[in-house]
Amino acid sequence: MIVFSAKISSKHQERLRTSFPRQTFIFCHSAKEAFENVKDAVVYVTFGDDVDEKLLSEAKKLKWIAVLSAGVDGFPFSLLKEKGITVTNAKGIHAIQMSEYAISMLLQVYRQAKVITKNEENHIWDKSIRMQEISGKTMLVAGTGAIGSEVARLAKAFRMKTIGVSRSGNTVEYFDENDKIENLDSYLPSTDFIVSVLPSTEETKDVFTLEQFKLMPENAVFLNMGRGDAVIEADLLTAVQTGEIAHAVLDVFHEEPLPENHPFWGEENITVTPHVSGLSPNYMKRALEILAKNIEKYETNEKNFVNRIDLDRGY
Repeated sequence: MIVFSAKISSKHQERLRTSFPRQTFIFCHSAKEAFENVKDAVVYVTFGDDVDEKLLSEAKKLKWIAVLSAGVDGFPFSLLKEKGITVTNAKGIHAIQMSEYAISMLLQVYRQAKVITKNEENHIWDKSIRMQEISGKTMLVAGTGAIGSEVARLAKAFRMKTIGVSRSGNTVEYFDENDKIENLDSYLPSTDFIVSVLPSTEETKDVFTLEQFKLMPENAVFLNMGRGDAVIEADLLTAVQTGEIAHAVLDVFHEEPLPENHPFWGEENITVTPHVSGLSPNYMKRALEILAKNIEKYETNEKNFVNRIDLDRGY
């Protein structure tokens, strides 16, 4: 039995039933209904926010958890490993929309979108606004997976020099240079744009501290659309307020929604967006394409699932 706590449209439900007539699908309408059905689930399809020890204690038959998002933060990995449960995610489906977000936000900062919008609202005609060009700059991307490499590909359209840092430091297409993340600091002084798409792991927490922001040029723009815990937020605030960097664009935070009284809201040189970089009208279609490939593998007892999570590393 394949139980969905993730809500999908009736059109997608019917497509799955038609494509996999041998499977029994249960599409739940609430968290309570999903929890009641998980005891019979062999496969559990979720957005990931309901996977905890309580759920796993009920799911005696569970063999595979299919997450329709990239994030598996906070999963009880040791328990999943103990129970022999496979976990997959939808990594890779965010590359197009998130790379577009990154470039669009950098353009908004350099082309003074905030100021122009405010002036328009107040009927102010001001041609003295200082415009800049992103073309020919240097971009460093922390995290060189599908999203990071697509950001670099688009950056190449603006003739940027691209540097990618990752755990492995392996060569990735569209990057002029690749290195291990442990060597991050050596690149920061000559970088105009720093884009973080790091996942949330023990290795990537607090990568960006005041020390890193001080190494960046004063004109640097820092953009985080990976995970909020890659950044020490108090240090970033200090860096912006003291002019260590010029601007920060933030789509992810330690606490979401970002509290109304958070100081980020009041900073002119911080742009806050509500974790929307991954949104797309094609999101569910792409996520379910991965799910369908994996159901095919599941039916034939193949082990090489698409986007299988390493339970030891957490991603």
